[in-house]
Amino acid sequence: MISELLIIFIGVVLVNNFVLARFLGLCPYIGVSRDLKSALGMGLAVIFVMTMASAVTWVIYHYLLAAGPDNLWFNLWGGAGDYSRFNLTFLRTITFILVIAALVQLVEMVILKNSPPLYRSLGIYLPLITTNCAVLGVAVLNVDVFFREGQVIAGSFLKSVVQGFGAGVGFTLALILMSGIRERLELADVPPALAGAPIAFLVAALMSMAFLGFTGLI
Repeated sequence: MISELLIIFIGVVLVNNFVLARFLGLCPYIGVSRDLKSALGMGLAVIFVMTMASAVTWVIYHYLLAAGPDNLWFNLWGGAGDYSRFNLTFLRTITFILVIAALVQLVEMVILKNSPPLYRSLGIYLPLITTNCAVLGVAVLNVDVFFREGQVIAGSFLKSVVQGFGAGVGFTLALILMSGIRERLELADVPPALAGAPIAFLVAALMSMAFLGFTGLI
């Protein structure tokens, strides 16, 4: 079990990195990676949101949306008959977005109270975690991979949480690497035509190609 969890963690951090391999969450990846402090702050916020979202959405999907013997509505109905009538999986996207939005609001309040400068440096990108496709992507990926026809597989909850945490760590790793390169580029003689966003996209492409080297790791 430990080795399986380790494979899941390494896979989402390096091999299937959500930013550099799946190309999700590129907006904050480019927008917040101008300096290391902002990148680290955003990364920690995303780790928290992804991990908590993975846990909460698993519970909601298993007990409220997926048709099965553990479905809350089925058991309130009496626990008899065909539980397929209580299949509400078509609501998963809107439900997951609501969960993510609530978690982002919590993170916003904590950062605003404890670190106003960091809150200001993150700017619009902090509330945009709500619509960050990487966060929604990990929640959807969890139910796609760790459920079979709506039924959980062994260790599904723990695997979902580890995958969510690993995805956040991979996102943070990509942000920190990018911010370090961009801080060095501020001191480099970059041609005017490539200054700013163009050189950032070129660096992102090269980083993505470099991470392809991890594909034979697991």
